[in-house]
Amino acid sequence: MADGRSLYLPPWRIDLTVRDGVPRLLPTTALARLIGRALVAGGAPRPASIGLILANDRELAELNAAHMGKAGPTDVLSFPLLDLTAFPAHTGGPGPVAASASTTFALPPGARPHLGDIVVSVERAITQAEEGRGGWAGDRRWSPADELRLLVVHGTLHVCGWDHAEPIEESAMRNLERELLDSAVPAR
Repeated sequence: MADGRSLYLPPWRIDLTVRDGVPRLLPTTALARLIGRALVAGGAPRPASIGLILANDRELAELNAAHMGKAGPTDVLSFPLLDLTAFPAHTGGPGPVAASASTTFALPPGARPHLGDIVVSVERAITQAEEGRGGWAGDRRWSPADELRLLVVHGTLHVCGWDHAEPIEESAMRNLERELLDSAVPAR
């Protein structure tokens, strides 16, 4: 069972699901505002919707094995649905990509395209923050709420085609994450 709701922050709809037993580190409205800011910065087409699921290590371990072929939990996974051509080219992602007809969808009038989903292990966010394994380099001790904020921004940027596989991409993505987190007012 889970608690779910949709939050509307025009032009975005954020579908937020909190799994049973998962601690609420931040108000859902604060998370939705953070996602909205990251979508704007990431160049997401608008209007659109995106999903955020706050889960635990068990669920992330299952998803990590099924979708990434890796054993054990991870802190955040993103499942983008749009082709990279739906987003503007940027330093934090691959170069120009040819359009793919297989990922271009016709929608009914007035419908919002769904950008994708982000799944965060709140359990992992708490552990990483408390053990000093949080932040960009995995060496930061800060509040679990701050770690969750970073993971939500990170996952949102991945949905928008940002990556950190190459040094130049990583630098651009980390700088944008810092900018978004520094300019957001933390909700306590």
